[in-house]
Amino acid sequence: MTIDQWKTAGGSRLGVSFEGGENAAVLPGLARRADTAGADTMWLASHLFQRDPMVQATMALSATTRINAALMAISPYAVHPVHAAMAAATLNEHFPGRAVLCLGAGAPGDMDAAGIARPRPVATLDEAIEITRSLLAGEVVQFRGEHFRVSGRALETGAQDVPLVLAATGPKMLQLAGRQADGVLLSAATSIEFVRWSLAQVSEAANSAAGRQVRRIGLVFASVDADEGKAYERLKPLLAFVLRGAHHAANLEMGGAKLDQTALYDAVTNDDWQRATALVSDEVVARHSVSGTPAQVRARLGEYRQAGLDEVVIAGMRGEAMLAETLTAALGDDPDK
Repeated sequence: MTIDQWKTAGGSRLGVSFEGGENAAVLPGLARRADTAGADTMWLASHLFQRDPMVQATMALSATTRINAALMAISPYAVHPVHAAMAAATLNEHFPGRAVLCLGAGAPGDMDAAGIARPRPVATLDEAIEITRSLLAGEVVQFRGEHFRVSGRALETGAQDVPLVLAATGPKMLQLAGRQADGVLLSAATSIEFVRWSLAQVSEAANSAAGRQVRRIGLVFASVDADEGKAYERLKPLLAFVLRGAHHAANLEMGGAKLDQTALYDAVTNDDWQRATALVSDEVVARHSVSGTPAQVRARLGEYRQAGLDEVVIAGMRGEAMLAETLTAALGDDPDK
């Protein structure tokens, strides 16, 4: 599949997210399960101090036959754009048409723990996109920016048709995705309303850049159980951890659910998970995830697609059984699969 075909592919496309904690014994089985169920892309997270997404992607693609693998989201602060382009190009050389490269600023906690500063993220990602795109196009790159320099070199793989995605949250990063990337990836725990707002920022920038086609992708936490209450409870610790961040204030406000972020931040910081999960109401779960019975999960996925997502990436699943159950609910009788 070419980049243009990837950007405009129709149908109800679905991805699955692997968070970096999957060890060598379980990753191949998870990958095969996603592949045979009909998922389109495995998004392999790049969290410092966990498994390396480039190695994980190689192993996952080796265990499967058709599903794509996306490196998500490689930070130019930790990995030079030349190295990111090398990794994606090499992956695509071994598995033609099945590699996706996603760039992002990186998780602040990870970067702080490694002593890596993140100055001027929008400008830095702008330069990283330009370098990686030129290298993946097979060009000899002469680039002298504020953050990076490349002097007259090209990739030995030659041109590789690898889509370039930007993980984005704030308006400036979303607009950068609209202007420069092949796709945008929205973070998990976003409400439907926040997804619409985010995609509007992307569309405005894409339209101002000669009506560019940008694939719209969103991570969505998912939990399915015949008992709706059990499905909700399963996601509360994860949502507590994610939504404690002050940058989710606008997301929560747009979604309409009430959540005391100050109290939540303190509870998570103090490792008081009983208090933290108690602060996350069923309404918060309902508005910031796809959760409940199989029918409820399928309906909620439809709402995220109607909000403008071309690909919903289900996240937050632990183990092959939970992955299989969620994929069955999401794809079981989908005529496009």
